[in-house]
Amino acid sequence: MSDQPHRIDTVRPLRASEVTQWDFEADVVVAGFGIAGVCASIEAARAGAKVLILERTGGWGGAAALAGGFVYLGGGTPLQKALGFDDTPENMAAFLTAALGPGVDEAKINDYCAGSVEHYNWLVECGVPFKESFWGEPGWEPPHDEGLMYSGGENSAPFLDIADPAPRGHVPELAGKKIGERSGGYMLMKPLADTVDGLGIDVEYDTRIRRLVVDDEDRVVGVLATTYGKPVTVRAARGVVLATGSFAYDTEMIERYTPRLSGRPGAAIEEHDGIGIRLAQALGAELAHMDASEVAIFGDPQMMARGILVNGRGQRYVTEDTYPGRIGQATLLQNDNQAFLIIDETSLEEALATESATPFFRFQPKWVAETVAELEAEMGLPAQTLQTTVATYNQHAEHGTDPVLGKKPEWVRPIKGSLACFDLRGFTAGFTLGGLRTDLDSRVLHVSGEPIEGLFAAGRCTSGLCAYGYVSGASLGDGSFYGRRAGKAAATG
Repeated sequence: MSDQPHRIDTVRPLRASEVTQWDFEADVVVAGFGIAGVCASIEAARAGAKVLILERTGGWGGAAALAGGFVYLGGGTPLQKALGFDDTPENMAAFLTAALGPGVDEAKINDYCAGSVEHYNWLVECGVPFKESFWGEPGWEPPHDEGLMYSGGENSAPFLDIADPAPRGHVPELAGKKIGERSGGYMLMKPLADTVDGLGIDVEYDTRIRRLVVDDEDRVVGVLATTYGKPVTVRAARGVVLATGSFAYDTEMIERYTPRLSGRPGAAIEEHDGIGIRLAQALGAELAHMDASEVAIFGDPQMMARGILVNGRGQRYVTEDTYPGRIGQATLLQNDNQAFLIIDETSLEEALATESATPFFRFQPKWVAETVAELEAEMGLPAQTLQTTVATYNQHAEHGTDPVLGKKPEWVRPIKGSLACFDLRGFTAGFTLGGLRTDLDSRVLHVSGEPIEGLFAAGRCTSGLCAYGYVSGASLGDGSFYGRRAGKAAATG
């Protein structure tokens, strides 16, 4: 290892002329061994490049290995067809453009949708298993090893009137999974990590990137990293791929860009500290959608679909049968993190009789009451606010309709009898969606719009498909898809 006294307390680039000795050399250096990094490494190696992965932890996986495992794919994948669902790239793009906006990169969405079937086949060829089974109930993810599920509100208002609904949440098969410990994400990463091993790709674990190394023309030619605090210099003859994850656990970046997430990171790992973003920024990289975030709400989808969600003013604000991540965004970002779930006894019993992948979200209600007026008073809401909301809902529910928000008829019926209210205030957590702006070849773009030579990026350190909205599977989807692009592009130099 190098004993050069290079500073590691700055993100400013290091000039290659200052490096007197390279501790490691490769054609393509990939920072991060999560979903984007593993796919970049495979494609770069298959393109003939010598690849070195630098991973700051002691093993592969990143946030992907702990995720539910959804990969958002469509356009007519073999799994969709086998289960009887029709889809096209154009239909998929119409939905994603609506669901992930405003401000989406339409060229990137169209590109992703056009390549979705090929990407599914590539994952399968790498050994990722998808079971020919569909889970059609509301939920955060399938409770078993089902391979396909609606994962973005495709079959709920307003999207079912924008594009023909089709399930696109593809989940790798895994029996006996444990949510947050060993879910479908593990079975996405394991075959890909085995593929890396089979290709003979070198990996340096416990190695953390600190600075990018550039030549006199400002082309990225390597990285300065540390292994257990010891500086190491790594040369990249053709390119560096940043696959370092989001900035969900960097307090200063959260407070600067997404302050509503402050103190409530979730669905990420602590290594998501924004280092890749900051290193590229130091070279003049363009950022996009840094204020965007996905938000989970700690509520049970079966219960929410059967009840009504109201904000701190006792008003409904979101379609209760939609993708729960969309409910979380509406709660935190638009309603000051104020949410209450109102449900009657009959509907609650029905919900609790269903299977769930997240039974820990089925806790006791905070208030119970015999009338809406009594519940309104118990909750401390202004008189007539909740009563008016329920009366309006019930008036239309008698006819199986919801003209206010468009909940599907199968979930609409009057709220009657004994009532329960679940206090969901503050029950949200999220992760960031913004990051480096990249082109369709995963080249990092300078603020001038031109690519930064030798620098590529994919995954949550980039601004991918999502500009504001989210669907489960978008992160693993565009991370793997554009990770592949990054590897191919970097290998060509």
